[in-house]
Amino acid sequence: MFDLTFLGTSASVPSANRNHPGLLVEAGGHRMMIDCGEGTQRQLLRSGAGFRRLDRLLLTHAHFDHVLGIPGLFSTLRLRQSTDVMTIHGSQTTLDVVVRMLAGLWGEGRAPIPLQLVPLAQGRILDVGEFTVDCFRVRHRDTESFAFSFDSQVRRHLLPDRLSALGVPDGQVRKDLAEGKQVVLADGRRIDSEDVLGPPEGRKKLVVVGDTETTDGLAGHVRDADLMVIEATFLERDAAMALDYGHLTAAKGAELAATAGVKRLVLTHISGRYSDEEILAETTKIFPNSLVAADLDRLTV
Repeated sequence: MFDLTFLGTSASVPSANRNHPGLLVEAGGHRMMIDCGEGTQRQLLRSGAGFRRLDRLLLTHAHFDHVLGIPGLFSTLRLRQSTDVMTIHGSQTTLDVVVRMLAGLWGEGRAPIPLQLVPLAQGRILDVGEFTVDCFRVRHRDTESFAFSFDSQVRRHLLPDRLSALGVPDGQVRKDLAEGKQVVLADGRRIDSEDVLGPPEGRKKLVVVGDTETTDGLAGHVRDADLMVIEATFLERDAAMALDYGHLTAAKGAELAATAGVKRLVLTHISGRYSDEEILAETTKIFPNSLVAADLDRLTV
């Protein structure tokens, strides 16, 4: 299960109601952010999410509307005396921009909090057992850009009634059974994990695509996602302008969702030139199960 909090849903120019891009993803006790636009730390406070256990930042690309909130966030974490290492995943060119930005404020090779910089290459970037995170390349206006795919593992829970009926004690024995192992009880009885595990729970897939000028080559990466978040900076009537600026239309995002068997579509990176109703009208003609995200919206996958 993935919990999403939309910290910022604007395009490059923020509005009174939309902050610069930022998305908090929480899963299995882990909290990570995708992008960190200007004002993101205030959005963390407004949402009630706060700064606790925030130790991983996934950057789609280096455009300033996606990274200018980093110095302020890191400064606050220093004031709160956070001892956690902040791991930043981004393309090498994106990490170079972050390093130069921090050096301009705190000096060459220095940062206000401990950092680990991890350059992205297409494929697996994180495996914590309960879920994995992969990245894949997207094309966006002279940048080295990436999108992210989150997959929860199929899980099976122990059945309390079966454990009690078989007299399985608490502790390591139950842990071994939960991991699919066979155990031997103190009285010599062998208990197989299949005797005490419930049915498998369905896999969940979340895909977050940042700015992109085309959906070409993305269908395989987003296929069968339970939820896809993608930009909708322009409407189809302005498709030529979208191409000039290296962005997507709402219709193109909807076509990708329909083609790839996505279950639910959420649109973000919203321009002030359009109303939410216009964007949703264009999208739902192609893919009915669509939503235009607003700042501080919360969704669960």
